[in-house]
Amino acid sequence: MNIEFARTFLKVVDTGSFIRAARALHVTQAAVSRRIRTLEQYLGCELFVRNKAGAVLTPSGRRFLRYAANMVQTLERARHEIGVAREFNGSLTIGGRFGLWDGLLLRLLERMRAERSDIQIRARIGFEEGLMQALVDGSLDIGIMYTPQNRPALQVERLLEEELVLVTSHRQGRRMPDPDSYVHVDWGPEFLAQLSGGLPELSSPRVIVGISWLGLQLILTDGGAGYFPYRLVRELIRQERLYRVAGAPSFQLPAYVVYPGAGNNPLIAPTVARLHRVAAEVMEETVAE
Repeated sequence: MNIEFARTFLKVVDTGSFIRAARALHVTQAAVSRRIRTLEQYLGCELFVRNKAGAVLTPSGRRFLRYAANMVQTLERARHEIGVAREFNGSLTIGGRFGLWDGLLLRLLERMRAERSDIQIRARIGFEEGLMQALVDGSLDIGIMYTPQNRPALQVERLLEEELVLVTSHRQGRRMPDPDSYVHVDWGPEFLAQLSGGLPELSSPRVIVGISWLGLQLILTDGGAGYFPYRLVRELIRQERLYRVAGAPSFQLPAYVVYPGAGNNPLIAPTVARLHRVAAEVMEETVAE
């Protein structure tokens, strides 16, 4: 069986639609339909119920889901292991949100480089959708993100609790910013729901960015205000380059680590344990201030 059929099946499951799966895979909808039809003929059963809302797994499709994920993960794992240079004893691929690399995952990477010179480490930056798909297809061993989705065979553990605080670049303007000066960083639907409830006047911003670094640069260069994890802006506040907005509510945003529950990479479990220790250190340092 062509492994692309299994990849296409997983993408339809992930997006819930043949059309969205085709867009994500950069192929035509006809190609997606052809692959799924061929797969159904090969297995001798119907995998999806098609309707106007999209595609829903049949009981047979739900049973096949685990096998499809295992097939793709096995192939990706083989590619990883075979592709490891002979001087290394193994490889590990870690992916996370841009804001989670800064001050957290970079520290993990520094520790691993110092303590495990015998392994090859691949580091990625991405958003939740891409990170989750990479975990499903086996090209990513460990993902760190804010809003993970439940997927079969993936373990999700809470890693830390971010405190998002409202900061401004204006020394004399620590009062609540007007909507035009507010730069909204897309921290996900949980944050947006909290913001809409606590500060509805800021929930329809003029400027929206997907990466925290870009939001910070805009504010530091052109002025303005925005919500950021305290651990990312504490040094800028200490340097008086940014100031906390007086009376503004702070919001909680949990971050999670996601990894295969039955992965055959022996490096995953000790790395996840090390990551929890690093996260605990980072949060202790933040609280201590």
